[in-house]
Amino acid sequence: MEQNEGRTPVVLLACGSFNPITNMHLRMFELARDYLHETGNYKVVKGIISPVGDGYKKKGLIEAQHRVAMATLAVEGSDWVEVDPWESEQTEWVETAKVLRHHHEELLTVGQHKDEVDRAKVVKKRKRNTSQRDTSMQQIRCSSRDVPQLKLLCGADVLESFGVPNLWKQEDIAEIVGEFGVVCVTRAGSDAESFVYQSDLLWEHRRHIHIVKEWITNEISATKIRRALRRGQSVRYLVPRPVGEYIQSHALYSPQSEEKNASVVLAPLQRYTKD
Repeated sequence: MEQNEGRTPVVLLACGSFNPITNMHLRMFELARDYLHETGNYKVVKGIISPVGDGYKKKGLIEAQHRVAMATLAVEGSDWVEVDPWESEQTEWVETAKVLRHHHEELLTVGQHKDEVDRAKVVKKRKRNTSQRDTSMQQIRCSSRDVPQLKLLCGADVLESFGVPNLWKQEDIAEIVGEFGVVCVTRAGSDAESFVYQSDLLWEHRRHIHIVKEWITNEISATKIRRALRRGQSVRYLVPRPVGEYIQSHALYSPQSEEKNASVVLAPLQRYTKD
């Protein structure tokens, strides 16, 4: 029996600014995969990085084309994490729940295509040998169950942001946590378990929230990296080398770029305070 037999396949989706992508962003995928594998219940088959679009209007957010390019360079050496530009290509900011729905539909489409290919193979095999009883059709009918579960991968700061007024819709939080599930990697100083306990909505769906403790603490953040770059300081070993080279060659992250969107209200706050 194979080690992964009977485990639920999982795809991890990380949404965010990635402004710029850091070694810690990549580390989160590894930590989450190790944790889920160690439960004995899951097999992580893919990781997806989905940079937010320019319509998010976050202060200091540089153009999506650069953030996607840097993320793509960062995962060149990975055999299971990839970058998907769909969210970044939308003209307006897309809620995380909708991004999850999009990728879930993509997984279903791939699964349906696989069903069709497998069904065609079975029919062809039966034509070659009609005397042999073939039970593969039953397996094909059940193959839709093999479509991977999609889970949101995030840091504790994202989980705790669920409590910020007008930043998230309550129904979106319920969908993200209740229907998809969250894998949350904690940082030093965060108390994700306490936050889940204090939130009735999160507590209701606590079985779908996987909290991963990072015992090798790492305080790398995109905010601190941008600050260092503005001051002309080295960020070597904080970001993947190709990312550092890209930043340098395109002269990204200056005092001027940090003021971008400074006078603009964040997209979700604009949208939800109207209601």
